[in-house]
Order: sequence, then structure tokens, then C-alpha cells
Amino acid sequence: MQVVKQDQVQERIITLRGHKIIIDADVAELYGIETKQVNQAVKNNLKKFPDGYLFELDANERNELVKNFDRFAKLKHSSAPLKGFTEKGLYMMATILKSPKALETTIAIIDTFAKVKELERVIHQMQMLPENSPKQKSLMEHTGDLIADLLIPENELEITGTETTYEMNFAIFKVKKTIKKNK
Repeated sequence: MQVVKQDQVQERIITLRGHKIIIDADVAELYGIETKQVNQAVKNNLKKFPDGYLFELDANERNELVKNFDRFAKLKHSSAPLKGFTEKGLYMMATILKSPKALETTIAIIDTFAKVKELERVIHQMQMLPENSPKQKSLMEHTGDLIADLLIPENELEITGTETTYEMNFAIFKVKKTIKKNK
């Protein structure tokens, strides 16, 4: 069994209709099942997916996805409507699918969405603070750590240390975050 990593989840999250979602085909790929199995699970458990848990994409949304994301090219001529699972819908899907792979995938999805929310919260908080304040610098370091957690595959590289540098350049505050890694 191949364990799903947070970066694999993060790269599948898209924003549509103001929601962070994962398309049913990507949900299926993460869980290691076919898209029709995901859709069948929804069909068999409709009461578990009220408004706000998932939605069907319209033709324009489908066309935009196919145009902007290579991984959706195979869906261009599909007649089945695409479903977008919100965070709540993904949590509900986790209660339906039962297997060791489903458990690992669910944990990766929950951890990833939690980190994305934390990143948004920290960035918002950071913008409200005076420039160069100690609290802002601390939040910038935390932001760098969250971004690294989301973008750098776990267990592939070992963090041996971090280095944070702050620079002022023509009244623009810049942050440079370097993570030293060894294979």
C-alpha cells in the first residue's frame, strides 16, 4: 500500500465557487479507487452529502478545468457530471470508504486542509501587525514552516536546520526563508 502524502493532496485542491474543493476524479485517485466508486458511494449515501458538502460542476466550469489543468484532459469528453467535494464532503466520504488506504488518505486530507486553513489564518494575522514587529517576524517564520510542510514531500528529505533572513530593500519588507536539507 502506498501512503498518500500531504503534497499529493495539496496539489489537487482547487478553488471553485469560493470553496476549496477536490474533484471526484482526484478523490478517487487519492483513495486508489475508480471515480465511479466515489460517485456510487455518494449515490448510496445521499443524506450524508447535504448542500455545502459537494456540488456538480456546470459545463463552463468543466471546460475551464480541462483548459487549465492537464490532469483533467481525459474528462473533456466524459458525459458524467463532475463533482467537487468541499472539505466537509471529503470528511463525510471518509466515513463511508473503509480500507487501510482510505484511512491513510483521510488522515492526509484532514492534515492538509488544516494546514491550508492555518496558513490563511496566519497570513491574515500577519497583515494586521506593524511591519518588522517581533510578532510579525515570528508569524513569518511560522508561515515558512507551513508552506514547507505543504510543498515539500514528507520523508523524502530530512530537515537539518532552518535559516531565516529579514531584509529591508527600498522600504519594502522582504522575507527570505531557506530550508537546508540533506537526502
